[in-house]
Amino acid sequence: MPPTEPLPDRLANPWAKYFLATRPAFLSVTFVGSLMGLATAFADGVPTDFLKAGLTVFFALVAHAGANVVNDYYDALNGSDAANEERIFPFTGGSRFIQNGVLSLNQTRWLGFALLISVIPAGLWLTAHSAGGVFVIGLTGLLVAWAYSAPPLRLMTRGMGEVAIVAGWLMVVVGSDYVQRGTFSMLPLVAGVPFAMLVAAILFLNQFPDRLADSRSGKHTLVVRLGTRVARLAYVAWVAGAYSWLLASVIAQAVPSLGAAGFLAGLLSLKACQEVVKNGDHPARLTPAIKATIAAANLYGLLMAIALVCSISK
Repeated sequence: MPPTEPLPDRLANPWAKYFLATRPAFLSVTFVGSLMGLATAFADGVPTDFLKAGLTVFFALVAHAGANVVNDYYDALNGSDAANEERIFPFTGGSRFIQNGVLSLNQTRWLGFALLISVIPAGLWLTAHSAGGVFVIGLTGLLVAWAYSAPPLRLMTRGMGEVAIVAGWLMVVVGSDYVQRGTFSMLPLVAGVPFAMLVAAILFLNQFPDRLADSRSGKHTLVVRLGTRVARLAYVAWVAGAYSWLLASVIAQAVPSLGAAGFLAGLLSLKACQEVVKNGDHPARLTPAIKATIAAANLYGLLMAIALVCSISK
């Protein structure tokens, strides 16, 4: 057992235990996505309501934390995490809180669903102080968080996990914009698609180390369905699609020209693609690719948010 995995004697403090069970280190993409949504509204001249902005960011993070815990719960039920001997902790194979006896199945279930349910009152308040679309966006996000792991849909087991992730993180960007703007706009959608695709690329890549365990437990993820030989090329095509969308958006002036700064994240994505092509059949060697993929998604979001804010003065 890797020494960095959680163990009961290391997590005696209940607050620390429950907090770390949400996998807080991986919530950064939601924070960045929220910033992008706030930036798209700001770029169109919408004054920032900081109270609504703070609530939006905080409860988006809570929803993501809840989705992480719920995913751990259902992966424990289907046995995929317990069977995962090729995991790259902490990136793949779940949080290990259940498997290592830190939390019980029942504790994990209650924590995950309590976090998701706690988002509802905040969503209703934001709906009352913004517009009715907030409720629709929030409900869609919660449904995606549930349907990704939970039966009967279990989108991750049907090779649709990437689509669910794209939809979920588009909701983060579009929803953060909508709360400020009070109406729908194309800018957060157009700027958010490459970001959401790069977030989904994290899931896609994590399926390589998890492939054997997923296959044994009936999780027919995209990598399980395609096999590593084809999945490597599919990963490269997926990432290329994200930057192709950005290129088309800049050329069409659907995003400010400063948004081309997002291509700098492509250097990290290129490194990840090279590693995946080279080591797709060797899961233990994919740690650099996973780190680069996570960094690329975060960097793209930050660069796009900064570009959008700076574009207002041009």
